[in-house]
Amino acid sequence: MPLRSPSPSPWPGPLHAEMHVLLALSGRGCLVLRHVVMGSHSPCAHTPCAPPAPTGAKRTLAASGSQSSNGPEPGGQQLKTRTLSGMASKTTTTIIPKRIAHSPSLQSLKKPIIPKEFGGKVPTVIRQRYLNLFIEECLKFCTSNQEAIEKALNEEKVAYDRSPSKNIYLNVAVNTLKKLRGLAPSAVPGLSKTSGRRVVSHEVVLGGRLAAKTSFSLSRPSSPRVEDLKGAALYSRLREYLLTQDQLKENGYPFPHPERPGGAIIFTAEEKRPKDSSCRTCCRCGTEYLVSSSGRCIRDEECYYHWGRLRRNRVAGGWETQYMCCSAAAGSVGCQVAKQHVQDGRKERLEGFVKTFEKELSGDTHPGIYALDCEMSYTTYGLELTRVTVVDTDVHVVYDTFVKPDNEIVDYNTRFSGVTEADLADTSVTLRDVQAVLLSMFSADTILIGHSLESDLLALKVIHSTVVDTSVLFPHRLGLPYKRSLRNLMADYLRQIIQDNVDGHSSSEDAGACMHLVIWKVREDAKTKR
Repeated sequence: MPLRSPSPSPWPGPLHAEMHVLLALSGRGCLVLRHVVMGSHSPCAHTPCAPPAPTGAKRTLAASGSQSSNGPEPGGQQLKTRTLSGMASKTTTTIIPKRIAHSPSLQSLKKPIIPKEFGGKVPTVIRQRYLNLFIEECLKFCTSNQEAIEKALNEEKVAYDRSPSKNIYLNVAVNTLKKLRGLAPSAVPGLSKTSGRRVVSHEVVLGGRLAAKTSFSLSRPSSPRVEDLKGAALYSRLREYLLTQDQLKENGYPFPHPERPGGAIIFTAEEKRPKDSSCRTCCRCGTEYLVSSSGRCIRDEECYYHWGRLRRNRVAGGWETQYMCCSAAAGSVGCQVAKQHVQDGRKERLEGFVKTFEKELSGDTHPGIYALDCEMSYTTYGLELTRVTVVDTDVHVVYDTFVKPDNEIVDYNTRFSGVTEADLADTSVTLRDVQAVLLSMFSADTILIGHSLESDLLALKVIHSTVVDTSVLFPHRLGLPYKRSLRNLMADYLRQIIQDNVDGHSSSEDAGACMHLVIWKVREDAKTKR
């Protein structure tokens, strides 16, 4: 039976055509679509059925049907052509991604390679990683790639030369990286470097528009502020960290001699002394040498020694003990040379000591808190005081002077003391003058802070037992006689590098470092006790 065409629609021509097309696309029959478009009653079997079009195709056909205001398109073939082309444009459109130019990076550069060093103090992999980071930061502000590479290589070399160990290198490298990032040109204020979105503070998110103009604080009366630990409050806290009598004895602090006035006694094991009084043992290389009655060497003999300590390093197949100064194996010939042998002598001649004494104080004051550090040089007597520095809790220097030793100087020990011949040229201050000043500044209850402070007290020839020692406060994991260096403590806990001057140590810097470490320790412990 032949199919009938749809009945005429009561709507105008354009809407009539649109409705018929939409009906065809709804899947009710492909013959209706052919009738409307072509105006024919051909059987459905000869016309391929088009799949249902997406929603976007409906909008295209509707738009094509509304082109004329008088009725349907005059030609059915034109309507089909426009309709199919509109469907194809909506369903098969391909968007080609826009190419983005990339800025030059480390991958496009020829990276310099750190040469491998067998038994080096810092693994090559770590050095290479930080060198790559340095290059990336230098590329941001250098005018050329070559300039960036040269600057990065120079910064890495300086960090490596300044670091006697891996831990120190890591801290120096981190500080160098922060410095290089500060040299890069700053981005637009308030914009994120990655997304370009404006950065909104946490306060603004929580408080809204008024948060930027509003200030608030949290009040906790029951928990005192750690920052307020000063004066008497800090003194009270520090008493918890004072060395006990047993700790003073096992760390070699001087005590008053029970029989000899002005004499001192040390409870640690005494070193072996040569039987002959004119024969001494060099404290740097361990060689025995002869001296005259004045203490000078009888023979002109150079001293080859290692200034660095022995340290165990992991190597292929096990462990190896090496000197920190030159990475040479234990027992090797010294990497440094001096004109003659020297001795310490402080533990052998324990006379001329003074002891701090009790003082009466008013009710609103405390006995005082000071950090102290001394520098020593080698004389014909041994190690003698050549500089002393005292700082207060605000790390302000309250006393600092060079000291002229009683005996002739044979080695200024500048690498460690920082004292030169020019420093002592016009100095007339003696050890007795220093003792008089310190006894007037300190009392028996004054808290003295230092690193291995027994060494400084032996040089000062002062007996004092109210002590906070950072080498005991931050002990070595192996225990005595091992002690951690002040340089490593500052790097590990406060992320600061000290004692990196090629001209030697500074007693004011070391004393300030001890004060910073102790106050940091007190504050950290106070946080856990709150």
